[in-house]
Amino acid sequence: MKARLAASAALALGVALGASGCSMITYQATTEHYDASDGVSANVGDLDLRNILVVSDDGVDGTLVLTIVNNGEDDVDLDVQVDGGDTVTIPVDAGATVAFGVDAAEDIDVVEPIVLEGIGVDPGSLLPIYFQYGSAEGVEKQVPVLDGRLPEYESLVP
Repeated sequence: MKARLAASAALALGVALGASGCSMITYQATTEHYDASDGVSANVGDLDLRNILVVSDDGVDGTLVLTIVNNGEDDVDLDVQVDGGDTVTIPVDAGATVAFGVDAAEDIDVVEPIVLEGIGVDPGSLLPIYFQYGSAEGVEKQVPVLDGRLPEYESLVP
């Protein structure tokens, strides 16, 4: 009788561990950051740059699309440099969220997208863009270049 009870308890313990213990050894994909849209993301100091992409039909000129969230307490001027070329400066107020060329919620400032001239990268390629402000360490991202075939991007073609 005792052997039967011990075997039942051991079997129940084995089933309980087998059913619940897999999360201890299994890779958890939900802990990994990913970009849920077509663009890429970056962090520069107190700035969160989200869904960065360029829209171009001919690869000559492109529209920079992104959302910037300033989590800091100071206004900043974000410098954006495309593949070693000219620098575009974007002012971002402290605590503000600014969306360039995309529809956004009421509390987000939506401004006209930035046209980058002479990018020289065909749609479907990646364009190196460097982001930096003040003394914060900058970051270079490989930004996807898309064309206007998708309805959400057709109005953004320069």
